[in-house]
Amino acid sequence: MGTTEWELVCGLEVHAHLKTRTKMFCRCELEYGGAENTHTCPVCLAHPGALPVPNARAIELTILLGLALDCEIAERAVFARKNYFYPDLPKGYQISQYEAPLCGPGRFLLPTEAGDREIGIVRAHLEEDAAKTVHAGGATGRSVGADYSLVDFNRGGTPLLEIVSAPDLRSADEAMSYLRLLRQTIRELDVSNADMEKGTLRADVNVSVRPAGEVGFRPRWEIKNMNSFRFIGRAIEAAFRQQVAAHEAGEEVAQSTYDYEPDTDRLTVHRSKEEADDYRYFPEPDLVPVEPPAELVEQLRGQVPERPADRIRRLTAELDFAAADELVSTGNEWKAEALATAGLDWKTAAAVAMNRGDFLPENASVLARIVEANVTREALDEAFAAAAEGLIGADAYLSRTAVGDEDTLAPVIDAVIAANPEQVETYRGGKEGVLGFLVGQVMRETQGKADPKVVNQLLREKLRRG
Repeated sequence: MGTTEWELVCGLEVHAHLKTRTKMFCRCELEYGGAENTHTCPVCLAHPGALPVPNARAIELTILLGLALDCEIAERAVFARKNYFYPDLPKGYQISQYEAPLCGPGRFLLPTEAGDREIGIVRAHLEEDAAKTVHAGGATGRSVGADYSLVDFNRGGTPLLEIVSAPDLRSADEAMSYLRLLRQTIRELDVSNADMEKGTLRADVNVSVRPAGEVGFRPRWEIKNMNSFRFIGRAIEAAFRQQVAAHEAGEEVAQSTYDYEPDTDRLTVHRSKEEADDYRYFPEPDLVPVEPPAELVEQLRGQVPERPADRIRRLTAELDFAAADELVSTGNEWKAEALATAGLDWKTAAAVAMNRGDFLPENASVLARIVEANVTREALDEAFAAAAEGLIGADAYLSRTAVGDEDTLAPVIDAVIAANPEQVETYRGGKEGVLGFLVGQVMRETQGKADPKVVNQLLREKLRRG
């Protein structure tokens, strides 16, 4: 193994389905989960002579996100043909943007404990999505090894916004933090549902490595169509390991497209990486350039809310950085703020917001009283479930207080400690996360009636004394 210190260089290409009623260039209605090939027409099926008409709402949503990313908004944007052949692309080309995108260079502020990191945005451009190829048979669900493949054209033509970052990310954790906060920005603007499980948010990951201090970039690997935060992080780490190993062994690292195999935690070559010239871009002859009116841009600028990075900084006055970052990145910030405004201390409000579902804001004051009263877990579960459906009162829950008497809880805690010697030794070995398991065992033995705070405190004391 060499002694070189290697640095990760990573950039993301994030694709989001825009929240429009119809497709990008035709009037076919968008419906997630609709029966296969039921939302199609001559335009999105590429029948000869069918001409595209751009979706004005998709253009507005693209500009809106571009403004939130401090992008330069083009005075004149041009749609282009991106030529390639694949079964899910009936025209033999995709209508996209290349030399003149709607949104040019911008920046995204990524908060860290040490201060904000500025991640460059190269461009945010508008295009149409391809159709969906479904590979049947085989073990992988991919084209390799499949018995046959089918195409569902419902997705073909869906407005797709692509946000291309500069290669400014330096770790898998940083890449995932960027992606989570970008997703939250997209959701708050109501530009897209940005749901990875449904495929309305996907990411291509570009990874290369270089010796620390080296200027310039080495050949990169592109990992396509990732739709899981966990797998994106693992894929970046796997690419880093494999590229470092190749460089140190004196092997060539070729620029290629890769698939990530979660079961083996390795990347395998899919195909050689295409460059822009391979796609033979040229202006789409059937569409005129888009020239957004200055008054429209200014109107949309006024719709951009306070940015997530700014709110994280503001919340660090009440919480530590990690808690503030988690609240904002997960979209749970409003619940914590509602409960804190109703009287809960911020630390408790943040913990409740992260561990409880949504509720009607009008119930925040009642829920704050119930949380402060240390009612049983069962009562708390029922209160939050009811608070999501309609207005609730406190009396029915406040009478069901949790057991916090030490004399009552001590025998139960002793029994749990005696029954779980392996977890006790793990905790005493320094892994404090095991405490949650032991607290859960006490709560189970008391049928959820114990006060978790008291249980936590008593367990720590008994485990410390040995």
